[in-house]
Amino acid sequence: MPNDRDPLLSQRSALILLLGVLVGIEAGTVAVLGDAGPATAVLTGASAFAAGVVFFHTTIA
Repeated sequence: MPNDRDPLLSQRSALILLLGVLVGIEAGTVAVLGDAGPATAVLTGASAFAAGVVFFHTTIA
């Protein structure tokens, strides 16, 4: 019988994704405040999320 209480993500993975989301939200917010269009802000936030995940993946042991 499988244990349904096992976590889906490890604590490290959850932290890396959380920090990536925070970086993406902040980058999108800065883009909007800098008078960028909505599409540009979304693309900026998405690319910042990806870069943040890669950065935190390499720096968090």
